[in-house]
Amino acid sequence: METPHPTPAMERAPKVSFVSLGCPKALVDSERIVTRLRAEGYELSRSHAGADLAVVNTCGFLDSAQAESLAAIGKALAENGKVIVTGCMGAEPEKITSRYPQVLAVTGPQQYESVVEAVHRVLPPRHDPLLDLLPPQGIKLTPRHYAYLKISEGCNNRCSFCIIPKLRGELRSRPAADVLREAERLVAAGVKEILVISQDTSAYGSDLKYAASAWKGRDVRARFLDLARELGELGAWVRLHYVYPYPHVDDVIPLMADGKVLPYLDVPFQHAAPAVLRRMRRPAAQEKTLQRIARWRDMCPDLTIRSTFIVGFPGESEADFRLLLDWLEEAELDRVGCFRYEAVAGARANELTPAVPEAMKEERWHRLMRCQQAISARRLKRKIGSRQAVIVDEVAAASRSHAGSGMGAAKGRTRGDAPDIDGTVHVTSRRPLRLGEIVTVRIERADEYDLHGTVVGF
Repeated sequence: METPHPTPAMERAPKVSFVSLGCPKALVDSERIVTRLRAEGYELSRSHAGADLAVVNTCGFLDSAQAESLAAIGKALAENGKVIVTGCMGAEPEKITSRYPQVLAVTGPQQYESVVEAVHRVLPPRHDPLLDLLPPQGIKLTPRHYAYLKISEGCNNRCSFCIIPKLRGELRSRPAADVLREAERLVAAGVKEILVISQDTSAYGSDLKYAASAWKGRDVRARFLDLARELGELGAWVRLHYVYPYPHVDDVIPLMADGKVLPYLDVPFQHAAPAVLRRMRRPAAQEKTLQRIARWRDMCPDLTIRSTFIVGFPGESEADFRLLLDWLEEAELDRVGCFRYEAVAGARANELTPAVPEAMKEERWHRLMRCQQAISARRLKRKIGSRQAVIVDEVAAASRSHAGSGMGAAKGRTRGDAPDIDGTVHVTSRRPLRLGEIVTVRIERADEYDLHGTVVGF
């Protein structure tokens, strides 16, 4: 009997391995590319070696991030040989091609169509519409119970240490109705927590002159407050990230107090010393910032404030650094990340002097983290005895310490903790918990960054 010639539907689907580096905004870019590829019948491979082609989504913000991206490209070339590069580092393709001239294509950030076209050239799709069904919310690279929601691209700020506007362009906001439709699809697919992200979330809509768009029979303006209010009606946790401290941010705090959005603000203050903030080209009124933080907490006592800071910025004196430590003691921020300053090619800060020695950057980083560790421990200790809503991120079948007791163990987060960057709640329960389940936990113990407790409500 003669064997029939294989048809495209009978052949193995082409496989693509995918590496996503950098921030959550880059992760959303990766999700969009992966969704498009899956819609065209491509399969995803867990390893480069098992794929027909590798795609690397790079980060180019810091020199260390570029080094990580170049290493990832080299690994993909070594294990696969066919590599397409995209992302922020793709905005300066010569940095990639000078090191790896054998890469098949290089595209910049948000150039989804260019990435897909490059994949098509190397590995044509073999789409079978009867078999390749795509969920309406697209492909997500996060766990099923939370998702990042990008509301804009680019940034209009000109911080001296940053080249994001060069890499990602000026602010470009999505219409409010477009954002809300995506959010609604996510909730319908089982997402319990929406993490709102952009380069500058509180500037949302300013480039659109806050134009309204039609949503469920009414007009919703492209404004930070209006969008937060509408997202808060979808029945999921809504967490606001990268909120630049413009005056109108104060208006969203009542929504947090009323439980419409999570009582959580991620505000990148970067420093507290006026002289350093001026060199950074950031708002320099640190006393007014302390007053605003106090006012926010008066309006919403459960508010969690997270921020990031840079130590060792050019010209930072010991007096500047001590002022930052004193400011942190007074502000009592809940969560703090700290970066040692790195020169970024193309940033204006490279021209500033004097440079802070590397050893001094390291010493100041450790001092700041010790200071913040003590602050965090104090603030978490106040939660002992309270009951907290906790979303479950990780489940153990049964912990060894509770074997035979019928108790289960899990890890989760309170409303004041974002995934990957904040603290964890270590939970015991009288029954097994499910990923994404939201339970009530009585807090029994706290350490410097994490909480420990027992489930008392389901």
